Amino acid sequence: MSELIVVGYDEHAVAHKAFRAVQELEKNHVLKLSGIAVVSVDADGETHVDTPSKSEKIAVSATAGALWGMVFGILILTPGIGVVGAAVGGLIGKLTQMGVDKNFREKVQSLLTPGSSALVIMATKITEDKFAAALQPFGGTVLKTSLAESSERELAEQLAGSETAG
Repeated sequence: MSELIVVGYDEHAVAHKAFRAVQELEKNHVLKLSGIAVVSVDADGETHVDTPSKSEKIAVSATAGALWGMVFGILILTPGIGVVGAAVGGLIGKLTQMGVDKNFREKVQSLLTPGSSALVIMATKITEDKFAAALQPFGGTVLKTSLAESSERELAEQLAGSETAG
């Protein structure tokens, strides 16, 4: 099972400090990351995504990387999805079954106002108390949902099918 955790911050600098703290938590085996990014919205409403550099590698399988990219894209970068293709619609449906429903997506998008940032984390094997204690000094608004491993596999298979179909 994976945890999808989004922490909203009013300041970009605080989000980046929390980003570094989470990377340190992974080094200390408090959690295992499948994906991590800081999403910032500038004053003009443009979205910017910062992920770990190659020197800060996270061991992510191709499936986890594809899943993370799709979850991230649907969750953050596609507000107000209107008419979509059948493949993307199916993926959104699968995410909804996994707990990433419209309500959760809307809450995440409400955190991302001009001038704000959000730390987006997909993790497995998380030690909740140590994780919470490490991020508590940064404050922020926390949103969280769990993703079942079986649903993750189904979504990854569906994603692989949509990539070959397109």
